[in-house]
Amino acid sequence: MRGAGSARDFWLYWTAGTSDELGSQVSGLVLPVFLLSAGYSPGLVGLFVAVAGLGGLAAGPVAAVLADRASRRPTMVWSAVAAGCAMGSFCLAVALGHPTVPQLAAVVLVERIATSCYAAAAGGTVAALTAPAEYPRAVARLQAGEQGATVLGPALAGVLFQLARWLPFLADAGSYLVTALCVRSIRAELTLREPADAEEPGEPGESAQDAPSLASELGAGLRFVRGNPFLRFLLWWTVGVNAMLSALYYLAVFTLAGQHHGHGSGATGTVLAVSGAAGLLGALAAPRLARRIPAAHIVVAASWAIVPVAAALAFTTRAWAFGLLLGAVSLMVPSVAVMLQARAVLVTEPGLQARVGTVLGTASAVVAAVVPAGVGLLADRTGSTGVGLTCAVLLTLLALRTTTGTARWNTTPTGPGPAIGHDCATAPVMAAAEPGEQR
Repeated sequence: MRGAGSARDFWLYWTAGTSDELGSQVSGLVLPVFLLSAGYSPGLVGLFVAVAGLGGLAAGPVAAVLADRASRRPTMVWSAVAAGCAMGSFCLAVALGHPTVPQLAAVVLVERIATSCYAAAAGGTVAALTAPAEYPRAVARLQAGEQGATVLGPALAGVLFQLARWLPFLADAGSYLVTALCVRSIRAELTLREPADAEEPGEPGESAQDAPSLASELGAGLRFVRGNPFLRFLLWWTVGVNAMLSALYYLAVFTLAGQHHGHGSGATGTVLAVSGAAGLLGALAAPRLARRIPAAHIVVAASWAIVPVAAALAFTTRAWAFGLLLGAVSLMVPSVAVMLQARAVLVTEPGLQARVGTVLGTASAVVAAVVPAGVGLLADRTGSTGVGLTCAVLLTLLALRTTTGTARWNTTPTGPGPAIGHDCATAPVMAAAEPGEQR
């Protein structure tokens, strides 16, 4: 059922997401800086992050099927606990000595698998806790909490890393445990089923063979996305934007860390805190923009506005310039993300929320996971200028396709629930603010 939760349940979910993102920001910033400070090249660091990210995505689709069936809450709780234990062992390995890359990769892979399961199971929680008319406000609040974490997280990461290199990873482990406790405390039923979908046990003719296979259920989300013009548009737009934002994020990390001889966590943290503050403002402004401006116009405008920012990043090496330019991107993208997320929740059937969200999130995460390796290798050969100009060219192509593509999806929602805002343009899972960390 949609919208069965109380205000208390929603704020518990908000706290879980904000805590998760805060830990993500702390460890996500420090991990590449830690490896760079240990003497590894940007190419090897990027490959490490990419392999860990890709390995963790495999479990997401299966977790999404389980969440849509009946087990959203336990999947979320135990995934958070497993991720916390993995990050705790990472902290211990760093504290005890100089761990090897294979050792760290194994631990991070376990953590990524757990967080992938959590993210997949969390799909549809907004629909379970809030009424359709409240989707934009709920998504904006969740996005604002995550953006607030991006303001505090990088600065906190820099402070903790200077005190002891293992402290940021301990903080991340603690954030996972807070997330697990908050989700466990939610009283509302998180399983999304319409009354018509409920079947009485023992109906005549019913057998275990009548149940859909796991392969069929895994493909249901993909089929639903392929059949919906808006979700198809959202799929390729989100993949493209997240990939480019991830590239710009790692461009800043590699450039600033290299300038400071592997100890650039303070400068990088300040830059990302500035961009996080801009993202917070963008998320808070999203519901008001949705009521006044058609979403298609906002998506097109934001797509073109990112192009000159990427070009400018190609020719700067100053921390303040990175902060200003990434802040400009972060001000625009979260507003679009909030509107798109709410529409996707609205147009998706209740029993497919987790699977549709996983299709969209996995496609974006796969591309974003390989980006660090590509950025690192390109930076080794061409420097930051080559990375920034490549991003600018690809973003131009994306903006051209967006300009023509927005006319092909219907801005009037066809899914369950009333219209939202100006034209109800809102939808799912975008890692809008700091795409370098896929959680």
